[in-house]
Amino acid sequence: MAKHAIATCVLCEASCGITVEVDGGVPRAVRGDPDDSMSQGFVCPKVVGMIDLHQDTDRLRAPVVRDGKDFREVSWDEALERAAHGIRRVRREHGADAVAVYQGNPTAHNLGLLTVGQLVLRTLGTKNLYSASTADQIPHMRAAHEMFGHLVFMPVPDVDRTDHWLIVGGNPAVSNGSIMTAPDVKRRIEAIRARGGSVTVVDPRRTETARLADRHVFIRPGGDPWFFLAMIHVVFEEGLARPGKHLHGLADLRELARPFTPEVVEGRVGMSPAALRETVRAFCHAHRAACYVRVGTCHQEHGTIASWLAYAFAAVTGNLDREGGLMWASPAVELAPIADAFGLRGHGRFESRVRRFPETGGELPIAVLAEEIETPGRGQVRALITSAGNPVLSAPNGRRVDRALASLEHMVSVDGYINETTRHAHVILPPCSPLSRAHYDLALGAYAVRNGAKWVDPPLPRRAGEKDDGEIFTELGLRIRLGARSKGPSALARRVISRAVRQLGPEGIVDLGLRIGPYGMRSAHKLSVKKLRAHPHGLDLGPLMPQLPGMLRTPSKKVELAPPAFAREVRALRESLGASTPGLVLIGRRELRSNNSWLHNSERLVKGRDRGVLLVHPDDARARGLADGARARVTTDQGTVVAVVKVSDEVMRGVVSLPHGWGHDRPGVRARVAAAHAGVSMNDLTDDGRLDRLTGNAAFNGVPVEVELITTHVGPHASAE
Repeated sequence: MAKHAIATCVLCEASCGITVEVDGGVPRAVRGDPDDSMSQGFVCPKVVGMIDLHQDTDRLRAPVVRDGKDFREVSWDEALERAAHGIRRVRREHGADAVAVYQGNPTAHNLGLLTVGQLVLRTLGTKNLYSASTADQIPHMRAAHEMFGHLVFMPVPDVDRTDHWLIVGGNPAVSNGSIMTAPDVKRRIEAIRARGGSVTVVDPRRTETARLADRHVFIRPGGDPWFFLAMIHVVFEEGLARPGKHLHGLADLRELARPFTPEVVEGRVGMSPAALRETVRAFCHAHRAACYVRVGTCHQEHGTIASWLAYAFAAVTGNLDREGGLMWASPAVELAPIADAFGLRGHGRFESRVRRFPETGGELPIAVLAEEIETPGRGQVRALITSAGNPVLSAPNGRRVDRALASLEHMVSVDGYINETTRHAHVILPPCSPLSRAHYDLALGAYAVRNGAKWVDPPLPRRAGEKDDGEIFTELGLRIRLGARSKGPSALARRVISRAVRQLGPEGIVDLGLRIGPYGMRSAHKLSVKKLRAHPHGLDLGPLMPQLPGMLRTPSKKVELAPPAFAREVRALRESLGASTPGLVLIGRRELRSNNSWLHNSERLVKGRDRGVLLVHPDDARARGLADGARARVTTDQGTVVAVVKVSDEVMRGVVSLPHGWGHDRPGVRARVAAAHAGVSMNDLTDDGRLDRLTGNAAFNGVPVEVELITTHVGPHASAE
């Protein structure tokens, strides 16, 4: 008889509650959980990926090691020993910095990786720590660090109580929130409109979110910092400022914005002064307004400045730390102390070896990894541990990353697939599927639009021999530190420590965090894992509440509106106002049925229309002789790909768009469905020298490109050249 297990979908930040129909230990169907305290039954089409990942015959079920060009299955003991031995050898011969670490974005959705994984990877003694953060949100984090005192203090829009939602460079109808856990954004937008509010989207593409909005305004890729400076200028010029309390540097911010009138920035922003002023007025005249910026504002050369100015715009209009504006969640397990314990704090304490880029939160920009592998000398990276990541497809200049990985002396990957990155590994340690591990939103709870807590026990049992990520890193970390002798003091110590870690484990860490947290034993809630088990659909802990000034960690104990490092960059922005702009630029995009590079082996999610097409505005297509279905060559300084054209006015004139995360045509990849729908990698075109000046975050958007017609005939799929 079929049973229904309560679970959480971990495929994106929405963290929707689901029920899994299980018959004889096999998952048959997955549906939204109508009783989930946060998602209330909502799920998006990606949810079938939970079952498809679990059942995928291409997913590794046992460790593999490289023998020449091939892989062979081995026991866990052999795989872990080979993995640890190579790391120990490189450390011994070349020093701790010769070992690098890369973590992908699924880390944020994985309790074992967030706890034991960080304990191992962030204490290896190497400065060469990398993650998807610098291909994503590190500009937001740097802005939060300078303005509020900590990298993880990123505010979120209080969408359920706002009257006007301004969305710049984000597409939450597809992502269901990013650094904003908000299931069913469409319902939330409809609720804003139902209470008399409105939504404005500013984006170079008329996204799925823009189609739901009351108003969409095009902006030229990379123009966001000038846009926000002009917005702040108008706020002061028209007497619309309503600054809240606990602000420092208001006069300095006003002076910084003074030269940036809507008329002056028009060429850089690609927006008429009238449209810009209307955007400001709609925001300021609303009773409560929230501004949300995301990936589009981060993926540019001034991403940190754009993030700072968006937060500052909310502050000077009185919409920071206020109901319906930008607010901070109160997670049941506080994130900042955990981040502090793992070194995820601060900026500029050390630099990369070759280009001297500063660290942020203990991590260096992923854009410098290839050069750190390629460049000889003391500290050269010779070994790499990857976890839940695919930098060949997600890092800028992916072909260079691909070549660099092939030159490593030793590479260990904790991953369930032989993909574009892990095909270079010497050892692959595969974790169990998400349906066979426990879950708690340790990181994402800090960015939820409503406070809550939910613990999920594994809905499905593991197969014999499977391990979860926390267990893999426990064993790997102990073997790296203590060796692998079967007898003697080190072996005894390894067994004792391993047993202690298993007994505490991710569950013990969460339980401790719950008990000492804001809803713990000293509160009326008295949260613990045991209590959450008694409420399997999760507990609603109420709306977001004001946090200032108590949460601030700045020296002034106030919100810093004009940090000196940022103010210096504004002067550079003023000097570059008259610079020429490229004729055609490339931006990325994300599809509802896709999630970066790791759901493309699900037939149910990739079937149907070709999602890898190059979007071209009708005027740009006409000038180049392009039509729907034509094959076009797309070229940058880094490389060339060939893509099928779709002529569409959803992109603004002068902009073309390719989706992110494709390019599954590399030899050696074991993902049959993905290979049949290979597409092209946008990051075969992007430049690892084109970065955000303040953080090194990859500037994926606004890349100058040339597009030329090859043929009007459509082949089976797009391809790289």
